[in-house]
This record gives sequence, structure tokens and C-alpha cells, in this order.
Amino acid sequence: MTPAQTDFVDPEKFFDCVHCGLCLSFCPTYVELGTEMDSPRGRIATMRALHEGRFSLDPETVRHLDLCLGCRACETACPSGVHYGELIEGVRPFIEQYYRRPLRERLKRKLINSVFPHPLGVRAFALLLKIAAALGVPRLARARWVPRSLRYWCGLVPESMSGAPLAARYAAIGEKRYTVALLSGCVASAVFGATNQATIAVLRQNGCEVLVPPGQGCCGALLLHNGDRAAALALACHNIAIFAALPVDAIIVNAAGCGAVMKEYGELCKDDARYREQAAQLAAKVRDITEFLGSIPLIAPAREVRAHVTYHDACHLAHGQGIREQPRRLLQAIPGLRLTELAESDWCCGSAGTYNLTEPEMARRLLARKVGHIRETGAEVVVMGNPGCLLQIRAGLRQEGLPVRAMHTVELLAEAYGIPPS
Repeated sequence: MTPAQTDFVDPEKFFDCVHCGLCLSFCPTYVELGTEMDSPRGRIATMRALHEGRFSLDPETVRHLDLCLGCRACETACPSGVHYGELIEGVRPFIEQYYRRPLRERLKRKLINSVFPHPLGVRAFALLLKIAAALGVPRLARARWVPRSLRYWCGLVPESMSGAPLAARYAAIGEKRYTVALLSGCVASAVFGATNQATIAVLRQNGCEVLVPPGQGCCGALLLHNGDRAAALALACHNIAIFAALPVDAIIVNAAGCGAVMKEYGELCKDDARYREQAAQLAAKVRDITEFLGSIPLIAPAREVRAHVTYHDACHLAHGQGIREQPRRLLQAIPGLRLTELAESDWCCGSAGTYNLTEPEMARRLLARKVGHIRETGAEVVVMGNPGCLLQIRAGLRQEGLPVRAMHTVELLAEAYGIPPS
């Protein structure tokens, strides 16, 4: 049952959209499906109708909203400055509160929301992935006798993982220029330990003392995207209490989705008198690793990396945080490296938080499009700034049998500094 009128978002925000349609050709789901209801302005019209009580939360309405990636490409394209991300993340808790999903969907979402934000759940998830990798499941992604949809799931299993515990403090190499704190992440700490180690090593090479405060947890991004705003707020407040008191120059994040949400902590906590001020102060210090390295006098990497590379713009890095040039400049600073631009580089790969788990069919369509463009470049390596994209794109490359390495930007930088892989 839907109430006659709701207040899941400030209604004035709907009127920012002038229905010009300039966003349409930038929306992956609209381009794939060609339906107005699966475009940004169509979804805004739907959300406005829900807000005013003119639409009910029936399965068709919810389906069109669920199919939104939350990639925010429409925000980049919009000349009117519509904050579409606020609108879609405002309606999702409303859907979860008032719409009763089919049992299978409820169980799937409950499992996702129960696993990823919690240390025990993440450790169990990582253990299952390690067992699957040991059994050779990733190799099935290339087996043509395996159904294509199953090969996709097999490809999502990493072939190797490193999740060694991090120390609480790492000294700068040479003269200390900055003190920074690192968000180690929930999934990243268990599945992408090598990325965290590379991040720390590159920061140390550039004169940074790195603090990794114990007790930190999930940033709340996954729960926020899945409509559990209250739980996301609780996780945000937990991290604010841990990070806000640290005397650091910056809080470093190497996951685009986490960085985008942490930069919005001030908005997320604006109604919480206890954390409002601290949240805004913390958000002002959050920097993506490439953003931070691009803002300081970089100690030039000396080791040649003779590789043909292309770069994928993670949605929440390019659209959510406006970070595009810094990663490219860092790559261009690596001796011997040849960079080729990727067509539709800032189009979503289909990962989008947990979208590839909740909407696998559309996620696979977008992944096929992304992998096709990677193939066209002829690159040996595709680089990106988000762990979720890494999992997704690696799966697509394996499935197509392409001999292309997928890695985080900071891992390639670490290679250029002569730092051995973790």
C-alpha cells in the first residue's frame, strides 16, 4: 500500500528537470532499452507521480526504478544541474518500506544487505570465493560448454585474493610531507588486499605517513544504494566517530563508490545533531587516491612499464566525484607506458555496487558493450579506480577469452615505483 502523498525527497528538486532530454543518450539503460520510463527524465516523472500520490508502487513502476544503475551519467550531461542521485537514492528506501517484493527478490536483497557491510559476513564471503578459486571455478568462465549466464557468475570469482591484516601505521619513506588515513573498506579489505597494499606503498613513496585506524567499517554505500538508508547512516556515523578525530591532511579512498558516498556524509548526516558538524568536516577531507596524488608534487616513478594501456572511468569517480584527468595524468607519468582512450570510457560496466547481483541480465549487456570497446583498443591492460568494476570487467574479459589484464590505477603506479605485487 502506498500513501496518498510522500516526502521521500524535497519536491522542489523535481522541478530542476526541464525535460530537455539531453540526458537520454548518456543513460545506459535508456540506450539499451529505448523506453522513456527507463530514462532519467522518465524516472523523475515517475518519482514525482509517486511523491504526489498519482502512481502506486506496482511491479512495473518498481521495475523501471530498479533498473536504474545510479551511475549518475545524467548529472554530467544535465545543463540544469539536476541532482538525480539524491532523487533515486531518496525513492529507494520508500520502495523498500512500502513495496512487498516477490519472495525470491526479498531473500536475495536480505542476503546482500546481511553480508557485505558486516566483517563476519565479508570474511565468510571471502572464504567462499577462495574455495571457489581453489576448485577452479574462474576457469569455467572460458568453458564454452558452460551456459553463458553461468560463465558470467564463474568469471566474477577472483583467481587470487590477498587480504592480509593491515598495520595501524606506516611510516613515510624519506622526508614526511603528509599524514593521511586510509579507508581499508569492507569487501576491499578481504578481496582486494593487494590494492590496499599498493595504495599504502605508493603513498609512502610520496612522503606520506599512512594511518589505518582499527575499528573502521563499511562506508554505507551498498546499503544506501539498496534502499536501507537508516543502516547506511549508522555505518556512516560509526566511521565519522573513528576518522573525524584523526589529525590528518586527507582521508584516502581507493574505491570510487565509497569515496563518492563519504564525500556526501555531510548531506547524509545533516539532520543528526550529534554528527552533523563532524560529518561535514570529514567529507571535506576525503580524497580518492588518484585525486590526492594528482594534487601533490608527485615523486616521479622511475621504472619503465612497457605496456599498451586503456582507462575505464568508474561511474562514481567520473560522474559522482568529477575525477577524470588526474588518473590519466598519473598514467602518463609512467615511463614507457602507451595510453589509448577507451570509447564510452565513462559508461557503466554493469557492476554499479550490487547491481550485477540484483539485475544480472542488464549488467551482462552493459559488460558485453564495455568489453567490446576494450577489445577495439588492442590494449594489454585496462586500468580503473574501483574494485567493483575490476570484478565485473575481469569477468567479461575471462568470458571472452581476452588476454587483457585488469588492474587498479594505483597497482600500475606501484609497479612503476618498482614495488613488488603483494
